[in-house]
Amino acid sequence: MSSNKKLKLFLVDDDAVFLKNLEIEFLDSADIEVETYSTGELCIKGLSKKPDVIILDYYLDGINPSAMNGIATLDKIKAYNEETAVIMLSSQDSIEVAVDCMHHKAFDYVIKSETAFMRLKKNITNIIKYQKMEKTLDWYMERM
Repeated sequence: MSSNKKLKLFLVDDDAVFLKNLEIEFLDSADIEVETYSTGELCIKGLSKKPDVIILDYYLDGINPSAMNGIATLDKIKAYNEETAVIMLSSQDSIEVAVDCMHHKAFDYVIKSETAFMRLKKNITNIIKYQKMEKTLDWYMERM
């Protein structure tokens, strides 16, 4: 991001090692502020902090088998603020899972792999570009 405002990024995953690795990768970016959550419930409680982007695990049942899953969390995030960009993340390489995520208004679906971080960074760059284009379009539409 080129402005002084840092992008607020929430990382939500029940896999503590993967979550920590992602956090470390993103903390290397000076323009990103990172918060981590191990459950969907904790993420929902943090929504008042107005994240710009949320990277959300699909399952979220590793700590507590009865925990809210990623799709239920995604639905609650979108109910709270439709504009929050959510990237779903999972080890499931399944078209059905990806389609399910997109039907629930995820920005994208990324498979946990050795290239996941690069794909996530690319998605965040695309989200920022998209948001800037929307703001510009809104500005022009207000003047017509």
